[in-house]
Amino acid sequence: MPQRPDTLKNPGQELRIFRVRALLAVLVVVILTGLLTGRLAYLQIVQHDLYSTRSEKNRVRVEPLPPNRGLIYDRNGVLLAENRPTYNLTLVRERVDSLEETLTLLVELLDLPQDDIEAFNVRSRQRQRPFQPALLMSDLSEDQIARLAVNRHRLPGVEVEAQLLRYYPDAEVMAHALGYVGRINAEELKTLDTGRYAGTHFIGKTGVERFYEEELHGQAGLRKVETNARGRVLRELGRTDPVPGKNLTLTLDKSMQALAYELMDGRRGSIVAIAPATGEILAMVSTPGFDSNQFVTGIDVASYRGLQEDLDLPLFNRAIRGHYPPGSTIKPFLALAGLIEGAITPNSTINDPGFYQLPNDSRRYRNWLRWGHGRVDMERSIAVSNNTYYYSLAHDLGIDKLHEQMSNFGFGQRVAHDVQGESAALMPSRDWKRARFNQPWYPGETLSVGIGQGYWQVTPLQLASATAALANQGRWVKPRIAMEIGGEPLARDLPDTLPDIQLDNEAWWDRVFSGMEKVLTGHEGTARRTGVGLEYRMGGKSGTAQVFSLGQDQRYNAAELEERLRDHALFMAFAPLEDPQIAVSVIVENAGGGSTHAAHLARAMTDAWLLDNEAPDIDEIKEELEADTAGVEGN
Repeated sequence: MPQRPDTLKNPGQELRIFRVRALLAVLVVVILTGLLTGRLAYLQIVQHDLYSTRSEKNRVRVEPLPPNRGLIYDRNGVLLAENRPTYNLTLVRERVDSLEETLTLLVELLDLPQDDIEAFNVRSRQRQRPFQPALLMSDLSEDQIARLAVNRHRLPGVEVEAQLLRYYPDAEVMAHALGYVGRINAEELKTLDTGRYAGTHFIGKTGVERFYEEELHGQAGLRKVETNARGRVLRELGRTDPVPGKNLTLTLDKSMQALAYELMDGRRGSIVAIAPATGEILAMVSTPGFDSNQFVTGIDVASYRGLQEDLDLPLFNRAIRGHYPPGSTIKPFLALAGLIEGAITPNSTINDPGFYQLPNDSRRYRNWLRWGHGRVDMERSIAVSNNTYYYSLAHDLGIDKLHEQMSNFGFGQRVAHDVQGESAALMPSRDWKRARFNQPWYPGETLSVGIGQGYWQVTPLQLASATAALANQGRWVKPRIAMEIGGEPLARDLPDTLPDIQLDNEAWWDRVFSGMEKVLTGHEGTARRTGVGLEYRMGGKSGTAQVFSLGQDQRYNAAELEERLRDHALFMAFAPLEDPQIAVSVIVENAGGGSTHAAHLARAMTDAWLLDNEAPDIDEIKEELEADTAGVEGN
C-alpha cells in the first residue's frame, strides 16, 4: 500500500504568503496609479498653458500684425525714409522638432558666409514670447526664397514672411541726421512693450528714428486664423487691424542737406544751418557719411569692421558729438560779454604791438599777425580777428564771468529739443578744472579761452545755435528737427529754452554786427575774398582751431605738418543782417584757416537759401578754395 505523507498543509503559512503577495500587488498598483495621477496632474496643471496652446495651434493660430512704420519727409514733402516690401525668414522655436538640425539645414540652403553663421545662430536663440517668431534674416533674395519653398516640408516652424522694410533713398547724405532702424536685440526686448511690438523685428537705433520711435512705430494688431495639420492657413476667423505709425515732417531741406554734403567733398567736418526765427534745423551734415541701409537688415562683419577701423570715423556724428575749439568764431560773443559786464564800450581801443603780456609775466601771448594791428577798437577787432584785444578783454573779465556769459549763449550745454545723442561739449570753469584735474585755474588759461582755445570745446550744432541767438539779438529759440508729427505742427514754445540775452543798450547789437559784416566786406576783413559779389548783407566770423599747441617762439607752418595735425577751419555766419533768415556754422577738420576753406562753404549755403534756392556752382567753389588757400592770413 502506498505511504501517506508525514506532513499536512499549513494553512497559516499559506495565508501569510498570500497576504504578502497581495500587499505587494496593491503597492505596485498604488505606485503605478500615483505615477499616472502625477503625470496627469503635471500635464493638466503645470503644463496646461503649453499643451493648451499647442492643441489650439493645431487648429487656430493667433498671428501678430506689425504696423507700418511712419514715413519721414523733409520740409518740402520730399520722402527721406520709406518702407519697401521685402521677405523675411522667421522661426518659431516651439514648432521646431530639432533646432540644431533646422539651423544646419538653413545655413546649407541659404549658403551663408562663415562670418554670418554665428549671428544667425544667436538670432535663433534670442528670447521671445512663446510661439512668437524670431527674425533670422531680412531681405531674402529670389533664389533663397525658392530654395526654402522647395524644402518647406523639411522645415517645420520656419516661415518666409512678406513685410515692409525701411529704406533711405539718400542714405549717406541723411545718415547722421535721420539715423537708422535695426533689429531688436535681447537687451531691448527686456524693456519693450511686448504687446505693442508683437511681430515687429525693427526699432529706431539712432537719430530721428530713435528719438521719435514711439510716434513712428504705431500699434501692432492681430488676426486669428484656422490652420490644418501642416500649419497652413485655411481661413481667417477674426482680425484687429494694426495702427500705423505717424508720418514725420522734418525741418530739414533735402536740397540744402545735399548741398552741404557735396560742399564738404569728402573732407572730415560738419555743416549746420538753422532758421533763427523758428529754430528749424535746415541742414545738419557730418562727413564722411555711411550707407545707413546696411544697418537695417544687419551689416555684415567685414563691412562693419571696415567702418570701425576707418581713420575718418564715418560712424561718428561730428555735427552733434564732435568737440572742437571754437577759435576766433567766439569773438563777437566775447565782445558782447565785455559790453554786458562793462569791461569795454564799443569805442574802447587798445594798441596792439603783436602780443599781450600778463602783469609781471614775461611770456608773450601772440596775435596771429606777428607785427600787430596797431590801434584796434571793438569793431575792427572782430573784422581783423585781433587776438590781443581779446587777450586783454578775457583778462579783465576773468574766467568766472566768461563762463557765465558764454553759458548764456548755450556753450557747454545741450541746446536742441529733439536731436538724439547731442553732446554738451565743454565750457571750462574754475570749478570744472578743480574737479577734473584737482588744480587751480591759472590766468594764462583765461587768455586761451579768450581766443577760443585751451579747454573750451563746442559742437557744430552748438555754434550754429549760438549764432542763431546772436542773429535774433539775444532772443532764444530752441533748435529742433521735427516740424510736424502726424500732420500736427510741433509746439512753438519748447521746454527748457534758455532765457533771452538782454543788453543795456540795444545799439550794441548793431555795433557787433557791423564788425561781423566787415569780416566779409571790409578792406581788412579776414574773409573779404568770400564777400566779393554778395547780393545781401551778411555777418560772419572766421576761426582757426589749433590741433596742438605751439611753443613760445614757434610759428605755424602747415606745409611742414602731417595733414591730421593741421589747424581746423571754422566759420559762422548769418544773413541778411537786417532780417536774418539763416545761421550757419562750418567746421572743416585740418583744412587750415577758417577765412578761406570754411568761409566759402558758409557763403554757398547762405546763397542757396536766400537766392531762391539757387544751387551754387560746386566746381567754381572748389577752384576758389584752391586759389584762396594761400590767400588772406588770419583766423
